[in-house]
Amino acid sequence: MDLKTLTYLVVGASFVLYIGIAIWSRAKSTGDFYVAGKGVSPLANGMATAADWMSAASFISMAGLIAFLGYDGSVYLMGWTGGYVLLALFLAPYLRKFGKFTVPEFIAERYYSKTARVVAVICLIFVSFTYVAGQMRGVGIVFSRFLEVEVTVGLMIGMGIVFIYAVLGGMKGITYTQVAQYCVLIFAYTVPAIFIAIQITGNAIPQLAFGSEITNEGVGLLDKLDDIVTSLGFTQFTSGDKSKIDVFCITLALMVGTAGLPHVIVRFFTVPKVRDARMSAGYALLFIALLYTTAPAVGAMARYNLMNTIQSGEVGTTDGNLVYEERPEWMKTWENTGLVVFDDKNGDGRVQYYNDANPDFQATANSYGWEGNELSVDRDIMVLANPEIASLPNWVIALVAAGGIAAALSTAAGLLLVISAAISHDIIKGILAPAISEKNELRAGRIAAAVAILIAGYLGFDPPGWVAQVVAFAFGLAAASLFPVILMGIFYKRMNKEGAIAGMVTGLLFTYGYIEFFKGLFLKWAGAPWGENVAENWLFGISPEGIGVIGMLLNFAVALAVSRVTAPPPEHVQQLVEDIRVPRAM
Repeated sequence: MDLKTLTYLVVGASFVLYIGIAIWSRAKSTGDFYVAGKGVSPLANGMATAADWMSAASFISMAGLIAFLGYDGSVYLMGWTGGYVLLALFLAPYLRKFGKFTVPEFIAERYYSKTARVVAVICLIFVSFTYVAGQMRGVGIVFSRFLEVEVTVGLMIGMGIVFIYAVLGGMKGITYTQVAQYCVLIFAYTVPAIFIAIQITGNAIPQLAFGSEITNEGVGLLDKLDDIVTSLGFTQFTSGDKSKIDVFCITLALMVGTAGLPHVIVRFFTVPKVRDARMSAGYALLFIALLYTTAPAVGAMARYNLMNTIQSGEVGTTDGNLVYEERPEWMKTWENTGLVVFDDKNGDGRVQYYNDANPDFQATANSYGWEGNELSVDRDIMVLANPEIASLPNWVIALVAAGGIAAALSTAAGLLLVISAAISHDIIKGILAPAISEKNELRAGRIAAAVAILIAGYLGFDPPGWVAQVVAFAFGLAAASLFPVILMGIFYKRMNKEGAIAGMVTGLLFTYGYIEFFKGLFLKWAGAPWGENVAENWLFGISPEGIGVIGMLLNFAVALAVSRVTAPPPEHVQQLVEDIRVPRAM
């Protein structure tokens, strides 16, 4: 069976499964729609949380980042994994005891203010739509390649699937759909990794193959990779270019951003007891670790296979470069998507893939008639293209396609539900129409989810960066806006509404403004005149991906300062904080 037909069958079967689950678990009340009736088991919730968490950034983009950044890409592994420890220890059980539907609802009651609730909703929308832009890009990449349709068509298909199980099933439908999606994505990620690990090193365990020797060569995989990439002018794979302060800030921003992400936090409202919230976090960390410990090996093996495909022989000689007309089939198919581009600058008909940003390399390369790098490979394709590069069976390639779609759609659904809950529960019921019936609130939630899906699809047509980078921006925004007020709301009785509002506004505006200035995050669509400003202009040498740490510190500083010069919270609120901090099993 040809790859296209097989992919349609595998992906189609997964869609039937997701829609069937959504129909079976259709939400019948606002409790079902927002928090799955608080009846999900810790094991199922841990698996659903892992799927919600492991988005297109984890499945598609993270190993691609490691493939091209090497050591520098480890910040994403450390930050995204470490954040769950913070969440499990400091937030999940306390928020579960509080027992509300949404993060803005917690902020509204803890800070006794409708204004604080509105500000929290604004922060949530900024974070969620930034995050979902990356997911929709992932959907577009997978569909455009494996279903051989235009990105626009692929996005519309993905939007339709999410519409059915998010709008129909709500959190209840999404939870059990995400359990199935986790099974699909983890199987799709690890099976190709095992195949390729055996192929390159003879070791079937990717985590061990990462440090093993290449079969019949007597040299370690990482040593060989270092030799290849440095000979072509690229940075050594096992070392990095990032400054220590930037590595620290990106890692910390991803960690605290994890603990402040509304679509992750809300998962801990879906279990029956406080103890179950802790168990859910533990299960989620275990399920996440299966993919995250495999990702470094996948990234290294993908880069090794890519370089071997393009380059062989003596560096800089024409004999060492791939003849373009003899390029492998995988390169031809990915060229059709526009994510692999060849530009024959010197007209010799060969693919010359070097780092033209390295001035020390240019002098040597120019002696061979080299006029610049001729190949552009989008880092987001590495996991998806890796099985094709390694010539694995078609069923493995089709499985990877289904896994990539599952990863992107699972997170997109969770984000969109959080947005719809913020509109229907926090704005409409919480502020505009407190007397609204449960039936009408449920209808409003579904309408809000449908509108959010349309906006998310629009953002997915032209996102402001590669998947993991866009997701990192969302984490920075969450770290700078929501995390401090949630943490202080649990552990600092003296924090009042004035401090919380001032802190959220300061953190959000600073972080968003910094990202916007250096990346044109949203103004890119409006044709902003700036964009990739040079790193020399970064504040303290901190990149936009890590600036959320400074935004977080500003949030803390402003919130604490304002709270000290304004009236303390009412006594009943301070007692509420005392009650939250003792998370009894309930």
